Amino acid sequence: MTLQQLNAELLICRRCPRLVEWRERVAREKRRAYRDWDYWGKPVPGFGDLHARVFVVGLAPGAHGSNRTGRQFTGDASGDFLYSALYRAGFASQPASISRDDGLTLTDLYTAPVCRCAPPDNKPTPQEMANCQPYLEWEIEIIQPKVFVALGRIAFEAILRTRPLTEDRHPNSLVNGRLSSVVFSHGALYSLITDSLNTGHWLLASYHPSRQNTQTGRLTVEMFDQVWKTVQGLLNKTVSSGYWIGA
Repeated sequence: MTLQQLNAELLICRRCPRLVEWRERVAREKRRAYRDWDYWGKPVPGFGDLHARVFVVGLAPGAHGSNRTGRQFTGDASGDFLYSALYRAGFASQPASISRDDGLTLTDLYTAPVCRCAPPDNKPTPQEMANCQPYLEWEIEIIQPKVFVALGRIAFEAILRTRPLTEDRHPNSLVNGRLSSVVFSHGALYSLITDSLNTGHWLLASYHPSRQNTQTGRLTVEMFDQVWKTVQGLLNKTVSSGYWIGA
């Protein structure tokens, strides 16, 4: 499957009735500040460099962010925090993401969510996330990234369902399909098994750049910038040993 074929299938997806009803209702009713916008109101495709070595996974589109603009992390506070950091790190061509037509491009980085439709209260159900999991798996197979960055615990677990951890670094980390000894924490870094069993594939965990995390100081600009410095180090094979978790 090509990315074009994947997105064509994604855009007509109606697997989750609750999400379909919510995303379309939000698009009709709109928020007063965006009453002149033509809301997207559909599943949101991934965005970025098709030859990226870095794959960033988030949770779901925001009701008045990506569900309005039709592009990942575009039009809300989470996107403002993310893209400004990616710009400082050299992955984004500009520090702001406003609309699909603003000229933003990503270099060596691709981003997609666990759940492709905006959920009520930003909380998709386990079944809704399971319905979307194949899209993430297909995208990963198409992009073939080297480094995964999980923005939040749910994204972290979704990636691990597609790429288990290497047994030599994390013995017994997956027991009966459960993430028994794997710890999600900001800055945690894990070695992954790939289909070809090659080394040098990594999963890096980060707090999600949600307003709840950034306004409370749980995730600071300095902490987030360090995530992308670690990514650069992985790509350049210069990460400090102090970053390994479980080594």
